[in-house]
Amino acid sequence: MNTTDLMNTALKLAHLDKMPYDTDIIVAGENIKKVLIGIDMETPELLLAQQLGFDCVVSHHPKADSCVVDFAKVMDVQIDRMVKSGIPINKAQKVLRAKQISIDMTKHASNYDRVSSAARLMKMPYLNIHIPADFITEEIVQTRLDKAFKDKPKTKLKDIIEELNSWEYFIDKVAQPIIRVGSNDDYAGKIEVLMSGGTNGGADVYKSYFHAGVGTIIAMHVPEDVQKAVIEQNIGNIIIAPHMPSDSIGLLEIVKAWRAQGVEVTCMSGIVE
Repeated sequence: MNTTDLMNTALKLAHLDKMPYDTDIIVAGENIKKVLIGIDMETPELLLAQQLGFDCVVSHHPKADSCVVDFAKVMDVQIDRMVKSGIPINKAQKVLRAKQISIDMTKHASNYDRVSSAARLMKMPYLNIHIPADFITEEIVQTRLDKAFKDKPKTKLKDIIEELNSWEYFIDKVAQPIIRVGSNDDYAGKIEVLMSGGTNGGADVYKSYFHAGVGTIIAMHVPEDVQKAVIEQNIGNIIIAPHMPSDSIGLLEIVKAWRAQGVEVTCMSGIVE
């Protein structure tokens, strides 16, 4: 296996034909037999991988080069997601724009060379795989929730929490599913899982979903300003399926495929098996 083979497997599982802006082969490599993968893999993890004899390091969160600088561009996929939920495409673009500009200004000024230069100096093959894993997670969670609550119009938030807590992904994990906006006996309404798109789109994006008829958003995390805005709007709910276990869902599907191809894969840094 080489780094291209590893990447192509991830893209195929996510139904993608090319690498998104937040996903790239930072340092290419051949004859890869042992991979160390985690949610956040930076210079300390690269050094650990070298010390332990790994052939390649994979980070879920983007840490290097264009994956950092161009990160805001990947957020455009949220427009398609919003349109799918009934939000007009022109409105979707406009409500997302402020957050994109903010993210772009932050990322453009970041030290995008910090981790990649370490990987190059160490000659350690290094990949960033973000949205492909998130797409996989989002599809799995949405499909399972749709099946669980099909033909149950009076589903309450406590029912969703109970369902999530029964899944192997969240059982016995340190962080547990939690209601961030709403209460146990609130009706869920239409459930939308938002776990891809680079990062949270901001308060205006969430509010546009609720105006379009969504009742409850399932996300991996929610900023305090978004939570406050949704509470004030008082028409929608937010449930958090915790970040690390949720990120692990899609990543472990990729890991499983790599292992089936004969690669030894060790998980760390937030990936919970």
